[in-house]
Amino acid sequence: MLEHVGSLFGSPWIYAVVALSVLLDVFLPVLPSGVLVITAATAAAAGSAADVPDILTLILCAATASVLGDLAAYRLAWRGGDRLDRAISRSRRLTTAQERLGTALARGGGALVVLARFAPAGRSVVSLGAGAAHRRARDFLPWSALAGITWAVYSVALGYYGAHWLGASWLGTVVSVGALFGAGAGAAYLMRREPRAPRVS
Repeated sequence: MLEHVGSLFGSPWIYAVVALSVLLDVFLPVLPSGVLVITAATAAAAGSAADVPDILTLILCAATASVLGDLAAYRLAWRGGDRLDRAISRSRRLTTAQERLGTALARGGGALVVLARFAPAGRSVVSLGAGAAHRRARDFLPWSALAGITWAVYSVALGYYGAHWLGASWLGTVVSVGALFGAGAGAAYLMRREPRAPRVS
């Protein structure tokens, strides 16, 4: 497989490409950042220790870019003003996410932020919702960091171990990408579920 994907995955430029893709997909969810991370991890599994990319560097690169992208969307929404507030109020998905995120952060838990990182466009909805609602950065960013690290480790592990178990072939990459999409579908399902009403004792 690696002979056909070009020399990019064997050069240090792969880190810049991964970082840029992960950074921007909070604004453009159609970017295949997850597929790119998995493919780079597959290349790392097939190469020697002296080759690039390096697994730990790839994880750090993807996680850092994820947090920076969340922060950019958060700050943009924070400063968005009335125009952005009206746009969010017209979107049921954004309004619901904003309310649920506020409740989760107020209770001292931000599992929704981590879950949203795996769901299609979930990262965008949560980051913009947190900023538009003027949630405190100290309540949001630690969960964003945990989400970025979790997603990066999971994506890299899929590519790396998929290549070891199934070989550095298109089959291994397809299975790994399928597992990433499966996690995204599961996360989206859980995010759509209505929170249970508290039990009255």
